[in-house]
Amino acid sequence: MKAKWYLFIMVMALSLLLAACGSDSEAGSSGDSGDSGGETYTVATDNNFVPFEFMNEETGEMEGFDIDLIKAIADEAGFNIEIESMKFDGVVAGMQSGRYDIGIAGMTITEERKETIDFSDPYYDAGLMLAVSADNDEIQSEEDLAGKKVGTRSGTTSETYIRENHPDAELITFPGIVEAYMDLESGRLDAVMYDVPNVQYYVANDSEGLKTAGDILQGEQYGIAFPKDSELVSDVNEALQTLIDNGTYDDIYEEWFGERKYGTESSE
Repeated sequence: MKAKWYLFIMVMALSLLLAACGSDSEAGSSGDSGDSGGETYTVATDNNFVPFEFMNEETGEMEGFDIDLIKAIADEAGFNIEIESMKFDGVVAGMQSGRYDIGIAGMTITEERKETIDFSDPYYDAGLMLAVSADNDEIQSEEDLAGKKVGTRSGTTSETYIRENHPDAELITFPGIVEAYMDLESGRLDAVMYDVPNVQYYVANDSEGLKTAGDILQGEQYGIAFPKDSELVSDVNEALQTLIDNGTYDDIYEEWFGERKYGTESSE
């Protein structure tokens, strides 16, 4: 009798354990898209490129324009995503090696990158801009960078631009752009050059005594990245165009930038 009762207890415990495991497997991981019933792809993204992708310290989840956009694209295309954040260099390398399926990180489409990476249609128009101390009247534009200490993020188009166009400036690169802004605020740099939306956002929201200087430099476009010859490119392009046409893209754009890029009606 005791043996039968013990067996009954064991069976019930095993049943409860399996039920709990089943419940856990249905929950999406932090920052991932819901289960659409399709394939699951890994998305590599930058770990700190405000307002495109950044970690919400309160929720522990990635947020930003890029994050919302890739989730909407995944929903429209009928696949699931798992988001992994890393330094920008890791996103580029991950696309080149095929380690990740998709990369979205405010990545500028360049001819050099297109040799080893495939891109979606452009999804954001960008460029480069200077930030300087608010009391700096000496640097009015890029023409005033000779002999100045100019910081930017390593591995980016802004680094390439400074090297090619301002060899007489002292270029200092950082693994993250926030470190460059901090050195500018502390007086260790004379200027920072980086992507327009990030410079404008930081100056307006997070800086202590910084301002922008000069005009927008080198018009650029961001694209979603893929390993070479990826079959996902056409599906993502089709989904992206649908989101533009039905107003979903503008809904996301307005949430992060305060205006509607294409002037479409809200999808809601």
